[in-house]
Amino acid sequence: MWQIFSRFLALGLISFGGPAAHIGYFRKAFVDELQWLDNKQYSSFVALSQFMPGPGSSQVGFAIGYHRGGLLGGLAAFLGFTLPSFLLLFLFAVTSAQWLQLTTVAGAIHGLKLLAVVVVADATLSMFTQFCQRKTAKILMAATAVAIILMPSLLIQIAVLIVAAIVGVTLMTRGDSITPDSPAIELDYRWLALFIIGIAASLYLINQPDSLGQIFAQFYQVGSLVFGGGHVVLPLLETSVGEYITPDRFLTGYALAQAIPGPMFTLATFLGADLWLESPILGAIVATLAIFLPGFLLMLVGLKSWHSISQRPAIAGAIAGVNAAVVGLLLAALYQPVFTSAVIMPLDMALVIIGFSLLKVFKPSLVWLVIGFAAMGSGLSML
Repeated sequence: MWQIFSRFLALGLISFGGPAAHIGYFRKAFVDELQWLDNKQYSSFVALSQFMPGPGSSQVGFAIGYHRGGLLGGLAAFLGFTLPSFLLLFLFAVTSAQWLQLTTVAGAIHGLKLLAVVVVADATLSMFTQFCQRKTAKILMAATAVAIILMPSLLIQIAVLIVAAIVGVTLMTRGDSITPDSPAIELDYRWLALFIIGIAASLYLINQPDSLGQIFAQFYQVGSLVFGGGHVVLPLLETSVGEYITPDRFLTGYALAQAIPGPMFTLATFLGADLWLESPILGAIVATLAIFLPGFLLMLVGLKSWHSISQRPAIAGAIAGVNAAVVGLLLAALYQPVFTSAVIMPLDMALVIIGFSLLKVFKPSLVWLVIGFAAMGSGLSML
């Protein structure tokens, strides 16, 4: 458990760039370096997270922890990856964030954003090589990327994943995907029952004004509705708690959540601390746990049998289609917001090319890349 916690804690300290970058960081750390799972298993976790509401990259991390150490392993992975951003956003909520205006700090953050471009580009290329070998997969990948770049919305994302699954079942199903001795599919409906109980409780608690129960209900409902995670959570949170917090304060929390490493969903930490001034730490804990909980409960319904499920011919075809679409999603995310928010001038693009070349040729550890890009960004900011 300590190994899982410490590995995810290290990533939680350096994972800038949002969900797409996190998927790249996880793949490099747990597939390439530690080899806790192979590329196929990892991509199946990514595909599963795309169909579930909740924090996409954190669900992948939870699945890796569960794969490595069961339920406690999943919880250790969640705690390790989320703790740094939780602590930072809580401190920002109760203190001043003026230090973010320091030139060297802003430069270091910009350097880490450039690293996110390198990591996402590497993950996109690697997954393209692995999952887009067939002509159908390449077409799905390209069509997904084009659709998301031209029409970036949650409905389009869900629609392309559904279409990709249908195309996969129709054109990419292989007859030998299942063997006679394949284990039976056993879904764990206890977790689905807990998810439904949580929904029912939130419908009651949402009408209990000025209570921790209302805070839990607001964030649990948002966590139950967000598909794709990341920046998609912003409009739902604004709808849910916007009337209880000033627009300026809400946008400050959003900006800070983008500036620090870790999952975007820890914006709930900042908002929870602001909403429960009697005990900001208690409000932050309740809001954070509530927004992550629904996605993890739904992952647990099928995670234990996901390998068996993915062996069925039709499911295997659907996964093949979705994996191709996920590569397209990563490609679109590489452009917007990862590339557009980081590469501002020609020097930035040159540094990305240098970093990508170093990564492919010398394959340095992620830690050295983070140190190098942060130092480089900080140094250039002083010129």
